[in-house]
Amino acid sequence: MDYKDTKAPLSTITYDKNEIEAPTENIYEAISIIAKRANQINSDLKRELVDKLDEFATYNDSLEEVFENKEQIEVSKFYERLPKPTAMAVEEWLNEKVYHRNPEAE
Repeated sequence: MDYKDTKAPLSTITYDKNEIEAPTENIYEAISIIAKRANQINSDLKRELVDKLDEFATYNDSLEEVFENKEQIEVSKFYERLPKPTAMAVEEWLNEKVYHRNPEAE
């Protein structure tokens, strides 16, 4: 999924509890599903960031020399400006983009 085009809010907002729990009819189950999705998003973003930063990596034997790479800084700032993974997960949940099932209820 392309997380760069998300419409998730950048700051904290209040959600309607009834809207969050509507698909499962259980607020705790809904929050658990959202948390698991947020962990997935976080690991995807982290992997993507590390891959992009590895492109700019320079390997030296000298520990005293530290180079600031403008491209690395710009990539890092871009990822810092993205919404938090929890906000993205809640947005996906509310837009019914998260698949979930309860095998015990089936």
